[in-house]
Formats: sequence, structure tokens, C-alpha cells
Amino acid sequence: MPIIKRIAVFASGNGSNAENLIKYFNDHRETAEVALVVCNRPDALAPRRAEALGVASVVMSRDQLNDPETINGVLTAHGIDFIVLAGFLLKVPEFLVDRYRGRIVNIHPALLPKFGGKGMYGRHVHEAVVAAGERETGITIHHVSEGYDEGRVIFQAAVAVSADDTPADVERKVRDLEIRHLPWVIGSVIANSDGE
Repeated sequence: MPIIKRIAVFASGNGSNAENLIKYFNDHRETAEVALVVCNRPDALAPRRAEALGVASVVMSRDQLNDPETINGVLTAHGIDFIVLAGFLLKVPEFLVDRYRGRIVNIHPALLPKFGGKGMYGRHVHEAVVAAGERETGITIHHVSEGYDEGRVIFQAAVAVSADDTPADVERKVRDLEIRHLPWVIGSVIANSDGE
């Protein structure tokens, strides 16, 4: 019988990806469960979405997230094996990348290496895609490394961008890809990471 891996989802905002992951793994408990949502903004919806689904949440300041004793203590207390960054806007400290190397994954709302790096998140990405006249965009799910959006790519999915698409149109298309693909990709990564 496989060991059920315990996931922490790090989120900074709405928490729709966190909710999607919680619901998916509630129906696919053979490999993993979302055990904790970590958020850096007290006004974000992510913690409330988690708690409504019976998942623990914690709001932590940037200083707390960058303090090894504090964040490692929280993750250890919840038995966390794997981290998913889902709309998390802070840079993950190197000590956490080291601790969870190969077991910390991010979803980026563009086809990396395009439109990645510091400051490229959420609406900023979609505005840049439209401004550049791109004819496709998508999502990239990748391992987290020490640099912004530089980790090894696990999965990409693309969607067409029309000449008259607004950033809001692009955001909706990318959101659909996130909802469709993030949960099963995370499940696959965890299922294939035995013993890591």
C-alpha cells in the first residue's frame, strides 16, 4: 500500500487552485492529500476556502516564511512531504528549496521561458502576452529552484490567443488550463517520486 503524501499548497490570493487541488485529492486519496494551505496575506480568500473544506490553513508574514525555524516547524507539525506553489507571490527561501528539492512545484501562467522571472505573475503576465502580440500562451508546471521560474519543466499546455483578446480573455483561457491540468499533473509527479 503506497504512503499517502501530505501536500502544503502555498497561495497568496483567491485560492481557486488550492480549492481545486483539495477537491481533486479528496477524490484521489490513494497517493496524496492536501493537509495545509499556507498564505502570506491575511486578506486573501485561500485560507477561508481551505477551512471550508476541512483543511488547515496558516497565514504567515514574509519574515516568518523566511525564518527556517518558523516555517520548517509549521511544515513538520503538519507532516508535509510535498509543496505546490499555486499563485504564491513570494520567492521561496533557498533553505526550503533545499529541504524539498524535487518535491516543490510551481504553476506559472505562461509558456516558460517566455514571460517568466521577477514581477511576472498573474495579470502582469497576461498583459505582457497581449502587448507582445503572442498568438499562444498557456501554463507551465515546473520544479522550483533557487531562481524565479528557472526550475525543470514538468508539463506545459498551450492555448491560442486571438488578435482581439484582452488580458482578461487570456486570463480566463489560462485559468481553464490550470483547473484542468494542475491536479492530475501534481498527482503524477507525486506517484512517480517514490522515496524522494
